[in-house]
Amino acid sequence: MTNTADLATRYRRVLPSFLSPYYAEPISIDRGEGGYVWDLEGNRYLDFFGGVLTTMVGHDNPDVTAAVQRQVAKVMHTSTLYLSEPMIEFAELVAAQSGIPDARVYLTPSGTEANDAAILLATSFRKSSQVLAVRNSYHGRSFQTQAITSHSSWKSTALSGLTVQFVQGGYRLRSPFRDLDDEAYTDACVNDLVQLLDMTSAGDVACLIAEPIQGVGGFATAPDGLFGRFQKELANRGILFISDEVQTGWGRTGDHFWGYQAHDMVPDMLTFAKGVGNGITLAGVVARAEIMDSIHVLNFSTFGGNPLSASAGSATLRYVLEHDCQANAKAMGERFEAAMRPVAEGAPWIAEMRGRGLMWAFEVCEPGGIEPDKARTNEFHEACKRHGLLVGKGGLYGNVIRLAPMLNVTTDEIDEGVAALTAAIAEI
Repeated sequence: MTNTADLATRYRRVLPSFLSPYYAEPISIDRGEGGYVWDLEGNRYLDFFGGVLTTMVGHDNPDVTAAVQRQVAKVMHTSTLYLSEPMIEFAELVAAQSGIPDARVYLTPSGTEANDAAILLATSFRKSSQVLAVRNSYHGRSFQTQAITSHSSWKSTALSGLTVQFVQGGYRLRSPFRDLDDEAYTDACVNDLVQLLDMTSAGDVACLIAEPIQGVGGFATAPDGLFGRFQKELANRGILFISDEVQTGWGRTGDHFWGYQAHDMVPDMLTFAKGVGNGITLAGVVARAEIMDSIHVLNFSTFGGNPLSASAGSATLRYVLEHDCQANAKAMGERFEAAMRPVAEGAPWIAEMRGRGLMWAFEVCEPGGIEPDKARTNEFHEACKRHGLLVGKGGLYGNVIRLAPMLNVTTDEIDEGVAALTAAIAEI
């Protein structure tokens, strides 16, 4: 019978060295139910990371599982070359929820490909290869999305067909503007954007792409309204705004259904992925028709919007709406913050607890300062595992612990997670 140790050996033998599982002794996930997963040896863990925010409404959610099973028995794949009711139905649901007027939806298998497609659309529409992104950003693993990623630890190459400039944004802890209040910080970031456009751009810029809350960047959260101020400056120059909602969509922030809504603006495009398939690969771009229709050459997507993924997406999205998961994210996020804020503030090596809704992070630093402490972060990560809690890591220096419980997480699960985190912090 296969066990976890055997799987770890086989993993390292057949997969590339740049892939590495979490933990000194990796976990095998054999099955899941609701907010919990079990390994091959039967050990149970409370899952507060959901496969990187991807299992969003619980493992083996009955509504999603039933929709997938019904579709598997019919047809699993067709491509966009054929009419597919599940694909069209899902696109209609997303367009209606997007907030973008006259919306069109292009479906892809991953967030990387969604962001890649959005940049292609923007550069084609604006006839410019100049792109703006935000410092501390992460937008994907493809050749093009690597260029708009501002994380040296994640960048595999500096080569690109794009000219990219990075502006100040949501990561305040290490910003030169970190000592300013929200209003002054926002003013400083906007002034930085304007100066960059005036001094460094060569004519028209295609777009700015930004995460309302930076995911891999450690859930760095911009002051409300910052990106709305950005968009006003961009719109004056005809520059498009792309909101990367791969991790912030579907009500996860609690206060809003999309992260961009905290900034009093509507983007020209948004990208989505992660949780909407509840574990099945599904992503896409939403854009105004005039932008989406600026591509005139032949195009199609082999796997984007295949009937199986689209059925999972429609079932997940309907579950989120019918069960008001956004309201639950807000209530459970407030419960989590109220319990954990004093614990975090009592640990001198937690420099910052940040986030909103069901996106929370702890940045781990040397006590009393902001020097990253990656070793202690790893200890914290391992301690959470020992106390039966799965959490993620992130941040430019690998010194941030990230938590993203299911959108339908219960009060008992929040309290269990808080107890595990509190015990882990005390242990360290």
